[in-house]
Amino acid sequence: MAIYKNNNGTWYVMIRYQDWTGARKQKCKRGFATRKEAADWELQFKLQKKASLDMTMESFCVLYEEDVRPSLKQSTWLTKENIIQKKILPYLGQRKVSEITAKDVMDWHNQMRKLKTKTGKYLSPTYLKTIHGQLSTIFNHAVKYYDLSINPARKAGALGTEEGKEMLFWTKDEFQTFIESMKDRPASYTVFMTMYYTGIREGELLALTPSDIDFEKKTLTVNKSYQRLGKEDIITTPKTPKSIRTIPIPDGLCNCLQEYMSHCYGLQKDDRLFPYTKSFLYHEMEYGCKASGVKRIRVHDIRHSHASLLVEMGFSPLLIAERLGHEKVQTTMDTYSHLYPNKQVEVARQLDGIMP
Repeated sequence: MAIYKNNNGTWYVMIRYQDWTGARKQKCKRGFATRKEAADWELQFKLQKKASLDMTMESFCVLYEEDVRPSLKQSTWLTKENIIQKKILPYLGQRKVSEITAKDVMDWHNQMRKLKTKTGKYLSPTYLKTIHGQLSTIFNHAVKYYDLSINPARKAGALGTEEGKEMLFWTKDEFQTFIESMKDRPASYTVFMTMYYTGIREGELLALTPSDIDFEKKTLTVNKSYQRLGKEDIITTPKTPKSIRTIPIPDGLCNCLQEYMSHCYGLQKDDRLFPYTKSFLYHEMEYGCKASGVKRIRVHDIRHSHASLLVEMGFSPLLIAERLGHEKVQTTMDTYSHLYPNKQVEVARQLDGIMP
């Protein structure tokens, strides 16, 4: 056992191992308060290198991160990491992965149901479903790549449900009332005009650059997305491959964008056209709703408002899906099917017209 004591009374581990290429390597870990802590760490390290599921859930989550994080967007991993660190490891972190049962997961479910937010509310059914899904995803990873025999989270059953949310959107008249109240705020006016007449997502809007606007062809190209992570501005790829798209835009929006850009001093072709954060959008939305008196909707609901406008104008789900950047037309149908008028009576009427 390569465990040693420092002169300051702390302990450290010096261990030699082979990596996945067969190369011999050495690992040193310092700062343990007791010999037992050092020995426990050494054991978990050896189990990780052997990929033995006798390791703790905490140790396995280190492997899970090494396996999946390189293929995920930073924001996606941060969401996963938050759930793992705050909802999974405090309860299951010291349990051996191979020994966690469906009953253990059910007990964990009961603990999650008791948790409350900072405002004193219980966790929402949707969030409970999300954290259960993350635990199940970890076990699925162990089943697929580390030969765990069964996923105990799947066997335990679901936690929480997907909440059905009422879709809110603005009619043409409501948007017109709202946008009139923003005319003395040029940046906000242009932001909401662009969102309403293109249906782009918030992150897509905030990543736009002058080079994405072609005034001759009257198009707007979406090929990136903006996020604020910590205190850093991050530009990533869009949500899905189909999110990369070129959207034809009306003359009125072309004129609006040209007017706005003409007042942006020193604007370069690769500068962010709207150098703001999502919180700016929420603040301006709040201001506009109060000033205009129109009903309060989410910023994301402006995207729904664009879709409902296109449905009202008679455009097909396929065209709407392409414009919104949906991966599948079925997504468009599932999301907006209730907006399409029932044509069954019209079908019967036209069939009557061709019958002898």
